[in-house]
Amino acid sequence: MKTTEAASAAYGFRKNVQKSSLLVGMALFVLGMLGFIPGATANYGSLAFAGHGSEAMLLGVFQVSVLHNLIHLLSGVAGVLMSRRPLPARNFLIGAGVSYMVLWTLGQFLAQDSPVNILPVNSADNWLHLILGMAMIGFGVAFSRDAPAKLRESRV
Repeated sequence: MKTTEAASAAYGFRKNVQKSSLLVGMALFVLGMLGFIPGATANYGSLAFAGHGSEAMLLGVFQVSVLHNLIHLLSGVAGVLMSRRPLPARNFLIGAGVSYMVLWTLGQFLAQDSPVNILPVNSADNWLHLILGMAMIGFGVAFSRDAPAKLRESRV
């Protein structure tokens, strides 16, 4: 008896690409939530909506703002929702991974106190973006290979 995609989803069978998307989505969501918790975020009173002026530091290391935290929350929700099917999960991992790589690239060239820097990032943020981007792209490419060809097709 063949297992269809719907039956697999109904019984909780997930491909590695889906598990990765779920894990990354949950991690991003938790990071976004932690950015709004005073104990986890140092200098919480100086948390600004956006811009390089926010002096709030997640875990005392990563510079954050309300906008930065909201982006992590929304990315996390997207990762969790897109983990339901292999193709959207792969697209999330690769697309968000490329986005993080772009953020890392911008972080290398933008001055941290530049008015264009609407997301407060410091050196620790930049390196985290590089590691996240590479890992997400790697997961998206490597783990999408374990899905049968039928599930890898571009279907909605």
